Formats: sequence, structure tokens, C-alpha cells
Amino acid sequence: QVQLVESGGGLAQPGGSLRLSCAASGSIFRGNTMGWYRQAPGKEREWVASITSGGRTNYADSVKGRFTISGDNAQNMVYLQLDNLKPEDTAVYYCNVANSILRARAGWGQGTQVTVSL
Repeated sequence: QVQLVESGGGLAQPGGSLRLSCAASGSIFRGNTMGWYRQAPGKEREWVASITSGGRTNYADSVKGRFTISGDNAQNMVYLQLDNLKPEDTAVYYCNVANSILRARAGWGQGTQVTVSL
């Protein structure tokens, strides 16, 4: 059974931090590059960061130097540390497999809301 469960979102002030967690169950995720995505109100979902099974990471320019993706292959967990948050980071955050074909098969979880505001 394929399941994605994101957690850890909430309200943070500009400059604050949050740590998001993603529990990915199902063989479709094992050994594959995983990513975090976000969707702000009125905008399309966008890629934020990804991590390979070997630990190599990549980031969107908008979050580089502020967000850190990590993973625990044994536990099928993916994390996203959000530091120095900005109001424009406000969005629903999702995790999923990076491969677009596999991602279409997996579907999306419920996501976790991140709101950055004074």
C-alpha cells in the first residue's frame, strides 16, 4: 500500500524555523530519489528539494542555504529543515518520489501547512 504522511508544519515568524517530516510507505519509494514540493495559494505546486538514496541533495534557488533535506532510508522517512523562513515560504508542503512517472502512480498525501507571518 502506498502512503505518504507529512507532518510538522505550523505557524512561524519570519526568520523562524520548522522541521517537516514525511513517512513514506510502499515499495515505490524504496531506493528512489525523494523530494519535497510546495503549493502556495493560487499557485501551482513547485519542487523545493530532493535527496537521492545515497544522500545527494539538490535545492530550488529560492530555498538554497535556508532549507535542508535529509532522509532515513531504514525508516522510510524524509525530513525538511526550514530555517530563516520568509512569508513567501507560506504554502502546503508535500513529499513524494522525484520521478514524475512514479509520482503519478503514488499520488499525493494531505501535505502539511506552513504559514510564515508576524
